[in-house]
Amino acid sequence: MTPAASAQTPEQSPEQPKGIRSNPEESGGSQENSSPANKIKCAFIGIGRIASILEDDPLREKPCTHAGAVKENPDTVISAGCDIKPERRELFSKKWNCPVFEDPAEMLKKINPDIVFIATWPDSHLEMVQKAITQGVKVIVCEKPLADKLGKAKKIALYHKKGAAKIITNHERRYSNDYVLAKKRIDEKTYGELLSISAFLYMGKTKRIIDVMWHDGTHLADIIMYFTGSVLKKWKIAGNIKKGKGTAFITAYTKSKKAGKTPEDNLRPQQLARREIPVIIQCGAEREHLTFSLELSFESGLIKIGNGIYEEWKSEKSPFYTGFNSLVLTETPQFEKTGYFENMVKDAVKAFKEPDYTPVSTAVHGYNAVKFLSSLK
Repeated sequence: MTPAASAQTPEQSPEQPKGIRSNPEESGGSQENSSPANKIKCAFIGIGRIASILEDDPLREKPCTHAGAVKENPDTVISAGCDIKPERRELFSKKWNCPVFEDPAEMLKKINPDIVFIATWPDSHLEMVQKAITQGVKVIVCEKPLADKLGKAKKIALYHKKGAAKIITNHERRYSNDYVLAKKRIDEKTYGELLSISAFLYMGKTKRIIDVMWHDGTHLADIIMYFTGSVLKKWKIAGNIKKGKGTAFITAYTKSKKAGKTPEDNLRPQQLARREIPVIIQCGAEREHLTFSLELSFESGLIKIGNGIYEEWKSEKSPFYTGFNSLVLTETPQFEKTGYFENMVKDAVKAFKEPDYTPVSTAVHGYNAVKFLSSLK
């Protein structure tokens, strides 16, 4: 196993915020690092739903959590978990048979992990990233949104750009086999040029629309930028996004920018879009169901993709109207398993092993999503 290049902090010394008071007596198992030889040590800050608990959902594709994916990967081992809630520490320790901590700084010092997964509330992401960098962690996987404020997201992105650590934003759809296939169709122009994108996001009956956007809209914004290799810019909003009723229509467009001379200038995807593409996002409340989907409209086809949805339609001579073409559903690929968490951990492992490797979903991409969300305010 070849570790990544030594981290170099972008500042003289990253601020190390005060840790949470620890209670070593509540740790499960030995607190000393007992990871198997030649395994990449993984530790978790925040061990709630997305880190571990959702692995018990009988309906979800497995693995569907950070810990579940680490457990399945032959190169990695679960070395420790950390949380301020004692009941979560107890659950994590029993499920994964590892030590647990209340204080992240103590865990990082005692375990000395290779990869750290941060799944705390967004307002603490910067603090936890700084703690991991201070301890010399080489690869950090941070949950979305990258931060609760644009300034914090920018700091995290700059840590990544300046080489303090490789920081991955868990925009999981970049790792999902169905979205990867859709990206291939776009790049290969299977149905001609991509001309427009329509996206739909409904979650919860009373959630404010702006909160829905910050919760799952970060995935929508990021996957649109992934598909187009560009940044996403707001144009106009119809509807009140601060209410928990109705539907808001967010119109936007993709836009490429020339590369700059400094890391601050380059907080944008490296790949440039071929053209500006109009985007409309419908985001609403008052629904008792979750909807996350996109329609990609091409010159000679359409791709529908989302939660449990993947369809490809192609333009053919219409069976309904003389002299016109209509869209006809093709023999659409079926995805029993998309591998979204599994592929994300593989990417983190590759980032750790290969010093020059750039992950698929970086803190720069996370920053761009937060920048778009911030513009909605």
